[in-house]
Amino acid sequence: MIIAIDGPTASGKGTIARALAAHFGLPHLDTGLLYRAVGRQVALQGGNPDDPADALAATAFPESLLADPDLRSEATGGLASRVSIHPAVRAALLERQQAFANQPGGAVLDGRDIATVIAPHADAKLYVTASVASRALRRWAEMTGQGRTVSREEIEADLAARDARDAGRATAPLRQAPGAALLDTSALGREAAVAAAIALVEKQLAAR
Repeated sequence: MIIAIDGPTASGKGTIARALAAHFGLPHLDTGLLYRAVGRQVALQGGNPDDPADALAATAFPESLLADPDLRSEATGGLASRVSIHPAVRAALLERQQAFANQPGGAVLDGRDIATVIAPHADAKLYVTASVASRALRRWAEMTGQGRTVSREEIEADLAARDARDAGRATAPLRQAPGAALLDTSALGREAAVAAAIALVEKQLAAR
């Protein structure tokens, strides 16, 4: 069984994906982490994330980089959004993601092109979204809780810029896949969002 979850930054898709993986007993892959690793590797190598050659070279990042806590930072998230627009970078990471999705027993993957490119044959597909304002508030609360100083306005502007890049890129743009169930988490807490996601997935599985 393959469950594909797409959506913009801070929509709650990662939390929902992890919960679905636990609920159905499946392995989980946050594909955005791969792009964050590429963005981080570009920075470590002193490269330019907007340069296709520099970004492609960074896809050879060491596996140990996936455990780097800096991958979760806002700065690295911005770098990930910038390197992800390069077709060569997406192609380099495609096989890795598809192999995870197609492993025996199935998997849960979340990202921005799971149901459209990585696993269009998924048994269940969700498109998780939320308003920019609600996503900025969540990210602001998370970051200030970690002791970081940042304004909600800055976060909101950054999220809007990422959304524009993700939806506007020529290769694998962020969009709701045909057949994907829409889940808007703007007004939902964690438990309510997870419960809604489980219900939507079970409904899709029952209809197959």
